[in-house]
Amino acid sequence: MAQLLVLLNANAGTLLDRDAEEVRRHIADALDGGGRTVEVRLLRGKELVKAIRASGSGEHDTVIVGGGDGSVSLAVQSLEGSGKTLGILPLGTLNLLATDLGMPRDLDAALAALSDAQVGEIDLATLNGRRFHTISGMGFFSQMARARETARRWKLWRFFAVAIAAVFALRRSGRFDLDVTVDGTDHHFQAFAALASINRFTGPGWRRRRLDEGVLELHVAEDRGGLALLKAGADMVTDNWRDNPGIISLTGREIVLRRANRARVWVSTDGELGREEMPLTYRIVPRGLKVLIPPAAEGESAVVEATEAATTHAEALQSGSIS
Repeated sequence: MAQLLVLLNANAGTLLDRDAEEVRRHIADALDGGGRTVEVRLLRGKELVKAIRASGSGEHDTVIVGGGDGSVSLAVQSLEGSGKTLGILPLGTLNLLATDLGMPRDLDAALAALSDAQVGEIDLATLNGRRFHTISGMGFFSQMARARETARRWKLWRFFAVAIAAVFALRRSGRFDLDVTVDGTDHHFQAFAALASINRFTGPGWRRRRLDEGVLELHVAEDRGGLALLKAGADMVTDNWRDNPGIISLTGREIVLRRANRARVWVSTDGELGREEMPLTYRIVPRGLKVLIPPAAEGESAVVEATEAATTHAEALQSGSIS
């Protein structure tokens, strides 16, 4: 971590609440020293997108992105094949990957964690050839992302926005026939949702204990009637979904999803909503990204295995602009 390029999303919620230029200087001072050179850039909109896309080239060996999952997703794609290391300052709303890595949400604590971080390797996956870092879902999950974005524009309190989004998503999410192929084995479901995760959810709050298992896990919520659907939705929120017989989980290295008479479907991937061509083909990319992994906090086990592996080797949902 000798040459650092730090790209900050000026529209990230954390920066909107503070003097962004003052935060930029503070970050530069905090990361400077120890033989490192630091360049911190405060950008927004197209300029941010352009800078992240260009971050795979240049003399810097580490790219630190300050923003949300949209910014991180773009960085993951842009750093492919570069050999550079990605660091994350969780300044967005969900911060899925940052949470699983154990990054603190407090800015100063996150900067301290990055200063003491080790370089490790974690798994990625591809959806139809494009890399992502945590989750990708369709059906209820993609509708939830669409509905939540609508609710957010009403500027309601977050709790009510998410509750309204859930109601809208349930109304929009109809039953669909889903053909699934996992490592060559075929399955068929009548479902209202499917969610693919990189490695398995094993911790509370839909968290992953291992980031380098080298597997994908597919979670299918079957349609077993209205009451069962509501219970499945509640179990997803309360972390009781593993015991719900209507939620089926399958593990493999390549997963293909097909829906009859559908050429394209809405898919929410790492919080970004888009239309994807069918079939949806997911493939694991073992240890596909070098990342900065902070020291494990006392009592924190969510990324212990990944952090230990790093020493020898390492949640929805919004659409629209980069976060």
